Amino acid sequence: MVAMIISSPMDPSLYSVRMRASSHGQHLTGAERIVPAAAASEVAAALTQRAMLCAGGPATEVHCSLEWIDPARLCNARLPDISTYQVDTWREGRQAASCLLVRAGVPVDVARQAVNALAEGAGPGGRVMRGAMIVDAATGERLESDPARGVRASRMDLSAELRPQLERTLAAAGLAHPRVLEALVLAGKVLQAPGMVAELCWSDDPAYSTGYVADPRSGYQRITALKPDGDWRGGRVFFVDTKMASLTALVDYLECQAVLFNAAGAISPPVKWIAADE
Repeated sequence: MVAMIISSPMDPSLYSVRMRASSHGQHLTGAERIVPAAAASEVAAALTQRAMLCAGGPATEVHCSLEWIDPARLCNARLPDISTYQVDTWREGRQAASCLLVRAGVPVDVARQAVNALAEGAGPGGRVMRGAMIVDAATGERLESDPARGVRASRMDLSAELRPQLERTLAAAGLAHPRVLEALVLAGKVLQAPGMVAELCWSDDPAYSTGYVADPRSGYQRITALKPDGDWRGGRVFFVDTKMASLTALVDYLECQAVLFNAAGAISPPVKWIAADE
């Protein structure tokens, strides 16, 4: 059910609009925005329509929520830099992902373990998780309390001024796919979380095989293939330094802290991944 908001065009309030869709208990898709009150109803309707047209559908359950954001708790931030590694096969892509995670400070066995978990289905029974795994970057131990749900990074978006500028810049760089923009925003918030070492992600959309590794130093690093075409498995992993932040503080930041990005990072030209770099 979508709540409707009636407001004055001059109302400066911001709302978090969040959508999640599932089919018979299996997660299908999700999306969210932070928008002015005057646009909240329109955006909620658009996200709901997107859920109904999801390629993995038909959705049997769609939840769309609207929540006022306390201006005192809103953080403004800069997006991470973007780089792209071109690979010939998804196997090469997974090797590249492991290598980039190691460069970020994740031990090689922990990196490979995480890659394998996403490849096999990280949820119970090999299913796709609704959220992300939380992994101790030093030991590989999984820390999320619910292995089916995991943790969801939420309440983040681009400022109204930055969105059109960034859309044009990404299109000029050949990165116009909407998944790039959404993943960049999510990775931007994740990288600012307390104790965050790195993130690994590839989509559970069978038609989208690109994924990424992100870390605070190198930014958002796209890898052009991380799974075979038609594979429905995917997900994300957050690698954390448990000595730097408590699990409670980390989850609270990821799920509750509102972040609005008002500046973009640099975009590097794509480069061919060279296996000798591993």
